[in-house]
Amino acid sequence: MAHSDARRGIWWNLWRGRATPFSLVPADDPLFNCRLALPATFRSPRKGRWLVLTYTLPARARPQRPLLRLRRAGGGHDSFVLPGLALGSAHWLGYLPGDCEGIEIAAEPGFVLERAGLRRTGSVIAEALLKRPLRVAAALRARFARDERRWRDSLRGACAVTPIGRYPAWRSARLFRTGVAEPLSATSIRLVLPAPFARADAVARSVASLRAQTHRNWSLCIAWTDDGPPMRPAGADPRVVSTGWDPSASIHDLCAGAELFGMLRPGDVLAPETLSLLANGFASEAAELIYADEEAGARTTRPRLKPDWSPDLALVTGYVGAPALLSRAFLAALPVEPAGSPEEAALALDLAAGAATRVVHIPRILCHCEPLAAAISTRAARLDRHLKAVRSPARARLSRDRLDLHWPRPEPAPLVSVIIPSRDRLDLIARVTEGVLQKTDYPALELIIVDNGSTEPGVLALYGRLRADRRVRIVPYPHPFNFSAMVNAGAQVAQGGILILLNNDVAVLRPDWLDVLVAQAARPEVGAVGAKLLYEDGRLQHAGVVVGLGGEAGHILRRRPADTPGHLDRLHVAHEVSGVTAACLAVAREKYRAVGGFDEETFAIDFNDIDFCLRLGARGWKTMWTPHAVLSHLESVSRGRPVGAARTRFEREAVAFTERWRDVIRHDPFYHPALSLTTFGEELE
Repeated sequence: MAHSDARRGIWWNLWRGRATPFSLVPADDPLFNCRLALPATFRSPRKGRWLVLTYTLPARARPQRPLLRLRRAGGGHDSFVLPGLALGSAHWLGYLPGDCEGIEIAAEPGFVLERAGLRRTGSVIAEALLKRPLRVAAALRARFARDERRWRDSLRGACAVTPIGRYPAWRSARLFRTGVAEPLSATSIRLVLPAPFARADAVARSVASLRAQTHRNWSLCIAWTDDGPPMRPAGADPRVVSTGWDPSASIHDLCAGAELFGMLRPGDVLAPETLSLLANGFASEAAELIYADEEAGARTTRPRLKPDWSPDLALVTGYVGAPALLSRAFLAALPVEPAGSPEEAALALDLAAGAATRVVHIPRILCHCEPLAAAISTRAARLDRHLKAVRSPARARLSRDRLDLHWPRPEPAPLVSVIIPSRDRLDLIARVTEGVLQKTDYPALELIIVDNGSTEPGVLALYGRLRADRRVRIVPYPHPFNFSAMVNAGAQVAQGGILILLNNDVAVLRPDWLDVLVAQAARPEVGAVGAKLLYEDGRLQHAGVVVGLGGEAGHILRRRPADTPGHLDRLHVAHEVSGVTAACLAVAREKYRAVGGFDEETFAIDFNDIDFCLRLGARGWKTMWTPHAVLSHLESVSRGRPVGAARTRFEREAVAFTERWRDVIRHDPFYHPALSLTTFGEELE
């Protein structure tokens, strides 16, 4: 192990580049408020260089990723979203082109640039060959084609992005902790640690980590679950008491009047600043629930990088885990009932937290836990009882050892308007209309085809046959192609209470897809709903959109196997996301109209669906993605890749999207800031 660590350290020092003097100079720009000054020798008129930045941010800062902008000769510029932090520091590797004339940074208060290193291209290619040699071939092809962006991003993806399975190596380079102390807090914290005597050593590790906390106003009750051996003394610290677990005690009793309450498991080891960060977050945000990230494992350690508050995901998976604290005021509203066993108490507390509305997530790894194998059947039964108790229409559904919420379709079934913008392409429009009209098991639907001037005889003949079906309407759109305007035209004449936006290059795979989408879209708190879309070869095409991925927004885990679980197993369950694609999107008609539909002036072709989802979110309606509605999608086969004027239009819309949603690009609440925006696979950066 020592040799491995030493070898890893040698490589890491090499990849950091040659340290170079630098300074951060205040700038007048309201966003990019400081300029990175490097020695004049860093510029090369013929060859670019690579820059490695190491920086820190206060844990209590807004989880906004830093931005970096390169000013280039001729007035152009390149902008990059830098990685956020999960541990003490973060690193960014970026390419400085030969015509780079300045470097500007936008970051939250407290941003500290610890180091700047310069590297040559040969060094970066060597690292890429060691880590991901297949990407080097793609990079060299892009370099030969003079595609600077693809060349740069291919090398960045090879060198700066780490698979989660290699977390220990990634972690070792980021354990640096700042010396900035958290403000002292008087908030009282009560922790309960149930354990059998056989786990006394693990309990001792947990207690030692508590005694090292910078926050002092805490107390711990070690509740032994064994009846036989005598209780062991807790030691000299008066904040630690030792007793037996009392199944008749309530959560209110366990809280003991403290302002914040939480449960620990044997072997939970908290970072020294954990309770201080949680207490200060509670005080500043008046939180009902506050939680942070964790790592788990014995021989192999893996991170659990959690999203911001995602209540559907939390109810099903219990992702909140540790460390997490609930406020006394929130607990006071819960029914007073016996806690039962420690497992029952922890599960009841976890499910009750699903009702919290003021929730704070600190996106830092603050706890090391031992692996815990949860009994999924036990959670399913308890979750179902909980849902009935809170009078939710949802029910827990356990299928093939996978748990999820089942939302019933409203009765009677609401009329659904399926809107398909289309032009020509008989092979596509024939397939999708057959899927909607003949392969979909739903009792009340209308199909609206918004046609953009089709001339193919086969398509016109198909329209003639479709008009004989009373469920079908063909709406002409005799104007230049504008996807958003076509969708709005279809929505304008739709009579259904639920709108389904569907691309013409989508194929129905299962008859129940519409039932699933309607059940979610009919929920009062839900805005847009997206489906699981597969390429024709069965790989993932759409499992939700991450804002910021690839620059503006991108599909997470695209081209992975269809059964890919995703981080925290979230691709197995319906969960909150920031956006979904309009290739298959469900939304209640009243909510569609409440936000003005698609923005056809600003986003005629691209980004309209994500902009729409974000505007719904701004009005308080969350976006859901479900794995239970599965369709096939050829992904823009009917339009092709943008070139020439289309490329110019795409870039114009990308700029407009960035200006409107920059804050979300810097922090998608459902995608951890330490995960890469360079690649599409939930990897570390």
